Amino acid sequence: MYLHLGQEVLIKKDDIIGIFDMDKATVSKRTRNFLAAKEKEQRVINVATDLPKSFILCGRGDDIVVYISQISAQTLLKRCSFIQKLSYI
Repeated sequence: MYLHLGQEVLIKKDDIIGIFDMDKATVSKRTRNFLAAKEKEQRVINVATDLPKSFILCGRGDDIVVYISQISAQTLLKRCSFIQKLSYI
């Protein structure tokens, strides 16, 4: 199954490592350093046209990509659980 992040971007649900609230998670210096490092490595994909509200870590093997979305982390998590419920039917 796939999760819609906005701006016609879909990611495989199996690739998701974590979904984080931008305001709460970036309080930590370690998180800010991690995001800065990924941006330097050109591993950040910004799909937000408005104020970013969440970031999503996706992994494919050893490759980690960070998606920045204007959709809140809470909404994305609800979408994930809705997808999970559908897969059990």
